[in-house]
Amino acid sequence: MIFIPQSIIDGIIAQARNELPDEACGLLVGSRDVACHVFKQYPLTNIDHSPEHFSFDPKEQFGVLRDARSQGLRIIANYHSHPKSPARPSEEDIRLAFDPEIIYIILSLQEKDNPVIKAFSIINKCVEQIKIEIN
Repeated sequence: MIFIPQSIIDGIIAQARNELPDEACGLLVGSRDVACHVFKQYPLTNIDHSPEHFSFDPKEQFGVLRDARSQGLRIIANYHSHPKSPARPSEEDIRLAFDPEIIYIILSLQEKDNPVIKAFSIINKCVEQIKIEIN
């Protein structure tokens, strides 16, 4: 299970809408014990500028890692939006999911007035949905 504050969910949705028609992306930082608790959102630049895939800006990505470590936190999840497809990992998302400890969050804007956000564990190409608890 992953606990995410409503303000961060709202931030992800706002970023994704603002970056249309491209996919938006970023990292979520927090703590992990029995469950994952997100404390902070880091919107990142999609250097691919594409509506079908994303790549993080490496400098921004390392900046998040440094900032998280300085606060005694860790990167819990990465997120990206699907502007015109469902909130489920694409074949490319699954192929590029290399870190078994990271939670992969996908926001679908397929229905513009009804954004859908889901979280997944992807280990060795095996996808399992994870419950999101919004607090």
